[in-house]
Amino acid sequence: MTDPFGFLRIPRKAVAARPVEERLGDWREVYAGQALLPLVREQADRCMDCGIPFCHTGCPLGNLIPEWNAYAAHGDWSAAYERLHATNNFPEFTGRLCPAPCEDACVLTINADPVTIKNVEQTIADEGLRRGYMTPRPPERHGGKSVGVIGSGPAGLAAAQQLTRAGHRVVVHERADRIGGLLRYGIPEFKMEKAHLDRRIEQMRAEGTAFVTGADVGGAERADELRGRFDALVVAVGAGERRELPVPGRGLLGIHQAMDYLTCANRVREGDCAVSPVTADGAHVVIVGGGDTGSDCLGTALRQGALSVVQLDINPEPGPARRDGEPWPVYPKVYRISHAHEEARGQAGSDPRLFSCATLRFEGDADGRVRALRLTAVEPEARRPMTGTERVIPAGLVLLALGFSGPERAGGLSEQLGLEFDGRGNFARDAGFAAAGGRAPGVFVAGDAGRGQSLVVWAIAEGRSAASAVDRYLTGSTALPAPVAAHDQPMTALGRMRYGDL
Repeated sequence: MTDPFGFLRIPRKAVAARPVEERLGDWREVYAGQALLPLVREQADRCMDCGIPFCHTGCPLGNLIPEWNAYAAHGDWSAAYERLHATNNFPEFTGRLCPAPCEDACVLTINADPVTIKNVEQTIADEGLRRGYMTPRPPERHGGKSVGVIGSGPAGLAAAQQLTRAGHRVVVHERADRIGGLLRYGIPEFKMEKAHLDRRIEQMRAEGTAFVTGADVGGAERADELRGRFDALVVAVGAGERRELPVPGRGLLGIHQAMDYLTCANRVREGDCAVSPVTADGAHVVIVGGGDTGSDCLGTALRQGALSVVQLDINPEPGPARRDGEPWPVYPKVYRISHAHEEARGQAGSDPRLFSCATLRFEGDADGRVRALRLTAVEPEARRPMTGTERVIPAGLVLLALGFSGPERAGGLSEQLGLEFDGRGNFARDAGFAAAGGRAPGVFVAGDAGRGQSLVVWAIAEGRSAASAVDRYLTGSTALPAPVAAHDQPMTALGRMRYGDL
């Protein structure tokens, strides 16, 4: 166990990021090259190994956090690595990308600072890689069944790895030219270097998973014909239907969807082109949308040499503490600073976000390019424009980071597989992840395509659960763990009793 008095004598100390000036000069990860082991071992010793570990409630994967905290505190990295992978296929992804709802559910949060769970998770994953623990785990036998996975984001990759290890022949189909989905083209290099993704893909290939790129399932390749070649299909295409901003001037040049902008920047990092066709270099940038995608655009624009960056958020500025309707261990909506916000502060001296404001229209120049954005303050609750608050800010590049409303409607995927949409615009499914409606037997839906836009940790959890459902469908039973049901909320602490080690 950890030090029983560690939480009393050791203050919380998160791993420090690289200096702002240094990281704005390159595209390496924010924490690249930082010395972690001594600090992380001490911080892991703060874990109280609670009788009811509420950190499990905050984690959709039900990660065995007190267990790997104890092993990390004692320097037993092999055991910590094994416990970490017992519930999570890709902890090097979540350790970098997850907002760590487990920390807000930590019992210490009631009256102190939580354990630095995210730092410990990333360190265990990276240390295990350095020590050579990440080896292929091919199945001991093959059962003769085949599964096609459509989509290679975190949900599709997790489902594919689980099903391959269970002995099925698995082929992952990806529409883009490289495997990884949003992990490849939606996540900037400074948040997660793509070498981590490439290593996992090579591990999966060595285990027997096959990958096909350039596969436009539902378009050039009919989904129903693909279904005929496999005993089951997993649809993990994500939630790619982007929300629009229907205001005057939307058609002006220089206004782009955020994901198009991030994809261009990532393609430069992949070596596809020397300069992005959509760049913030020398431009006044306005990002419409206050979420993580907007923050990713902010960090990217700063590294590209933007003259200024403003991020608009229609929501009111959150307070520093939990509200009455967000009691512990609920993940609270409080004022948070991302690394990109910290970088913008370092350059401009203030938070780049404008809260409680909405776009009224875009204004252009004689060449039809955007030159300014007219905005207004809005009432916190009703979000109605407030009289007399209009103002104009310069804008040479506008990025729309308004989120997603379910899987893409274009293409024939839903029609060809008989998929139906639920009330929120996602693919409908039952509690066992099977496509609802009865017209698509053997078709299962995982990740954002069925859940809606969510976190990477939810995508991995859903991929693992879908794999369990597929294995049961194909063989009549399964030994694969099932972290979540299709519409579950985060699990209770007792939920971890359902987990195995595969």
